Amino acid sequence: MTGTPVRRADAVVIGGGVVGTCIAGFLAEAGMAVTVLDAGHAAGSTSNAGSLHVQMQSRFMRLYPDRVAGLEAQLPLYPLAVRFWADFGARLGLDFELKLTGGLMVAETPDQLAFLETKAARERELGLDVEILGSDAVRQLAPYLGPAIVGAELCRNEGKLNPLAANAGLAGWTRRLGVAWQRGVMVTGIAPDGDGYVVDSSAGPLSCRHVVIAAGWDSGRLAAPFGLAIPSVAEPLNIAITEPAQPLIGHLVQHADRMITLKQLAAGQVVIGGGWPARPGDGSAVPGLELDSLVASASLAQHVVPALGQLRIIRCWAGNNTVVDGRGVLGGVAGWPGLAVAIPGDAGYTLGPLAARMVADDILGRASIADITGFRPERFNVALVAQAVQQR
Repeated sequence: MTGTPVRRADAVVIGGGVVGTCIAGFLAEAGMAVTVLDAGHAAGSTSNAGSLHVQMQSRFMRLYPDRVAGLEAQLPLYPLAVRFWADFGARLGLDFELKLTGGLMVAETPDQLAFLETKAARERELGLDVEILGSDAVRQLAPYLGPAIVGAELCRNEGKLNPLAANAGLAGWTRRLGVAWQRGVMVTGIAPDGDGYVVDSSAGPLSCRHVVIAAGWDSGRLAAPFGLAIPSVAEPLNIAITEPAQPLIGHLVQHADRMITLKQLAAGQVVIGGGWPARPGDGSAVPGLELDSLVASASLAQHVVPALGQLRIIRCWAGNNTVVDGRGVLGGVAGWPGLAVAIPGDAGYTLGPLAARMVADDILGRASIADITGFRPERFNVALVAQAVQQR
């Protein structure tokens, strides 16, 4: 714990990942006194590998087929979110090392390529700009790919950034705006108090007019007393990074059937992600590295890009992704003025700043940068869901 929070703030943001950080900054820009309470180490932003996703991830589609409809409902937000990252960095004068060089989802078999063709057709119906490349075209565009690759889906507005640079830059922005940060603080509950709320935590109670629950997988616990049954679940993932190398991988690389993301940072390191499972932590503890996952992801990375076999892995870590129902949970909670939820959805780091802006606009009563209607927390209202079931 780093100090004691102020006794009162205009707004308390629970969770200091990319979403909570950006919401705190947007509210502070509007003149609010904001405090961020952050447990500090098991959040989604720590499990991010720097990918800026636009096309649907095959990994999510395979693991959660019942949630693909939710993912499709959110799909139009992804190109907006990537543009928002670029415009946001320019507005703040921050270098996120953002490169929009396009994304390739590669295939090794005719069946995998057929899957990509079906996926691309659906994505075009939903407004994405994607195309299928055959073997010759993908080899010309990305000669670094291995001989097993027979084709790919290209999404030109995908990209990558350096999450360490982005996280540090955004935190600095909020501090310059006067946001008070309290790290290592576990929130134990939220209770109504007059026209506001009291947030109880390991650092003591803090009263405020507005509370934003941006705690990733822990958001469901905090929202439950307000009649919401948000099924937010922690998904622990492994990430690895190599030593620096000469420019090699020019795109965000994914696989049509296997868990992998590859991208090369400006300083030359290659980040290996893609959703390989880590060992769950106990309560709020940091997830543990899973050796089998690290070996498998490194082997697959070398298979997709053979030149990676010459590089050493210099660091590995784990963090918790958050899974809900394929869509984000964004905006004020009906019946509880001043209370809001901010869970961005799949590929939450990509959506982070845009989702934060949508929630901040909702809190401030401003016209939204994007339609928030389909993402509101009401869909998890216990009473409304029960009523809908009875009416069927």
